[in-house]
Amino acid sequence: MDDRDEEAIAYDHRSDGMYPLITNDRNLSPAQVLEAHKGQPMIEKRFEQVKTEHEIAPVFLKDEGRIEALFTLYFLALLVQALIERELRRAMKREGVGELPLYPEQRQCKRPTTEQILRLFSLAQRHNLIEGALTVQVFDVELTHLQRQVLSLLGVPEHAFRSPH
Repeated sequence: MDDRDEEAIAYDHRSDGMYPLITNDRNLSPAQVLEAHKGQPMIEKRFEQVKTEHEIAPVFLKDEGRIEALFTLYFLALLVQALIERELRRAMKREGVGELPLYPEQRQCKRPTTEQILRLFSLAQRHNLIEGALTVQVFDVELTHLQRQVLSLLGVPEHAFRSPH
């Protein structure tokens, strides 16, 4: 006795690889809904950065205004990250720079991230030698060729890292 449901099997066969996409925006066409859905991995990657790079952890806020303010700050941090990456990648394309040695051991990187850029500048320091209330000497940061190149691509003047003397 064969107790297979041939109708259910045929339906499953016809719907293999299909899944529903649901939206509350009734102004989008089915093609626009699918296009928006294709951007989901990028959005999820950004929110992963909140947990990893920004080390977001559980917070015990009860006031809705404070919760909203905290998440607004994290949103702004993610937005700034995305803008830095977009600006650098566009400048690289415009200037014909295919790769930058931003990985460990100066390995080449085609799609720099904000984390890599910040790491590149993490040891850049300026020191002031102060005696009393008087600045005796300023030890400006010594930028590497790569740091100067990234600043140039981002449109940030080198003097932003120098003392105003």
